[in-house]
Amino acid sequence: MSLISAVLVSIGAAVGSLFRYGAGRLITSRIRGVFPWGTWWINMTGTLLLGIFFRELDSVHHHLDWWMLLGTGLCGGFTTFSTMSVEARQLLRTHRGLAILYLASSLGLGFLIAYVTQWV
Repeated sequence: MSLISAVLVSIGAAVGSLFRYGAGRLITSRIRGVFPWGTWWINMTGTLLLGIFFRELDSVHHHLDWWMLLGTGLCGGFTTFSTMSVEARQLLRTHRGLAILYLASSLGLGFLIAYVTQWV
């Protein structure tokens, strides 16, 4: 990885993490409940953006620097598989059905979104 790529990924990841923090707080302040809506919406939105960025910046136009900034950096910093995993584990203790719904909808809809963005 070149220095410029490392800088672009770092900047994108920092901005993505800040967006994730702000969006998570906003969503959880508006939607109450046991289901982790904040992480769910963030991951679905991030998957949509990543699919669009991949199609446009990597597959079609081959803009590696923009891909590093927006795809790897921004979307990588914005989305969070690890938080989804921990939240699913916590839900599994008290709300098994919600845990299964959370994982199934995150993975299933996430895959569908990623798939659709490649042929739209």
